[in-house]
Amino acid sequence: MNEPSRVDPVVTELSEVVGGPPGRRFRPHSWWTPIRVLLAVFTVVFALGLVQKYPCGATDWSDDDVRYRNMCYSDVPYLYTGRGFAEQQWPYSDDTPQYGTPLQRLDATERYQPMEYPVLISYFAWAVSKVTGLVPSGPAQEIRAATPVNELWGLRGMTKEINTYFLLTAFGLFLCGLGAVFFLSGASPGRPWDAMGLALSPVLLVSALVNWDLIAVLFTAGALWAWSRDRPLLAGVMVGLGFATKLYPLFLLGAFLIDAVRRKETWRLAVAVSTAALTWLLVNVPAILGDIEAWKVFWTFNSDRGADLGSLWLVLQQRGAETTAHGINIVSAVGFVLACGAVFVLGLAAKRRPQVAQVAFLVVAAFLILNKVYSPQYVLWLLPLAVLARPRWRDLLIWQACELVYFGAVWLYLGGWLTPSAGDTPTAYHLAIIVRVLGELYLCALIVRDIWTAPADPVADPGADDLGDGDDVEGGGREPDRDLDRLADLGHRNP
Repeated sequence: MNEPSRVDPVVTELSEVVGGPPGRRFRPHSWWTPIRVLLAVFTVVFALGLVQKYPCGATDWSDDDVRYRNMCYSDVPYLYTGRGFAEQQWPYSDDTPQYGTPLQRLDATERYQPMEYPVLISYFAWAVSKVTGLVPSGPAQEIRAATPVNELWGLRGMTKEINTYFLLTAFGLFLCGLGAVFFLSGASPGRPWDAMGLALSPVLLVSALVNWDLIAVLFTAGALWAWSRDRPLLAGVMVGLGFATKLYPLFLLGAFLIDAVRRKETWRLAVAVSTAALTWLLVNVPAILGDIEAWKVFWTFNSDRGADLGSLWLVLQQRGAETTAHGINIVSAVGFVLACGAVFVLGLAAKRRPQVAQVAFLVVAAFLILNKVYSPQYVLWLLPLAVLARPRWRDLLIWQACELVYFGAVWLYLGGWLTPSAGDTPTAYHLAIIVRVLGELYLCALIVRDIWTAPADPVADPGADDLGDGDDVEGGGREPDRDLDRLADLGHRNP
């Protein structure tokens, strides 16, 4: 197995701090296996991310100057009161006062807005609110129900309860992150250390607790792991659960399609697609039966919204271009279809079968670049794909540096520090958006090059184990998948 300190120049240089790369007499530690090291590193990084959110929690999450200056904003505490969870409301009950849509402003006759996220996030947020309700520090439910939503924060004990809800949510997301690291460590047979790109990620530290996206990261990593282990049914279940959490895990099916066609085993795709559809439907049934109008909000909200934060469309709009939600929808959809078509042709024309993560990264990146909104935490969508598709620390750090430029800029922009006076366009914020897009395109270009040049070493490039259209290797009947399984077993026993 290729240890990173031997094959990655950045890791080699950093390893000098602890004595350099392992020598010929190196023996693996009996307890500190790769997966245990990875989980420990993730725990430290996640804990630092929690500390990064401390300034907001210490100021009741209500000080705009603090949350933008310290870049510690999170959606979690605000939606606890704004979506009815503080009142123990099931998000898909048609007998609770859910009025309006997230695009409409609340007035005195409306109680709260329905959740604008897919159902699994709503289920997760509701379940954590029930746990929080076991030890409430705020007033009785009767008092809450008689208080306007925007005044719930001022009730006695609510600040502590909101922080409790945030911490319980953070613990749940921490478990999701641990699962994602575990799955990624086995998704590239023979290369468990590739998952360190997620566990030690700078963007993970700052973005993990902005929203609930780590749930989708868990299912994405699980789908990659299951597919790499020839378990298409489980991969389909993971995709279905991921799609019920966020939209982007659905795009993994496109990567599965190319892989199945190159293997000449399209039955794998049929199994994955059918189980993904069934899983998604089963998960959505309780919400659809409970309140189909509330269930539709996610779809209508994303369709009706215009150019929003982080998107190239916002740059065009703020620089004078006339844009509409409908027009952006059409252009984005056409552009995304064309991009998917190009990736499909690339995947079939490449000399060797590309990795699923490589194809998936290109598809998800195309979606984000063309999308009409790029929330700061969306970088997590790309992270598990990037660390498998291009496991080189120099390139990962260059890309993440561009993402961090945008992460800092968006909070400064929302805080008013990057907003010029006299109605001028926010040029600095626009530059940050462009820097982020260039970082994604940089990584895309490297991955396209890797797919096209087709590295011949199956350990350096796990999964790219076929030449041309078949799996026959000149010089004998080697079985690549079986060899990779043996490498995976060795990888989990040795650092």
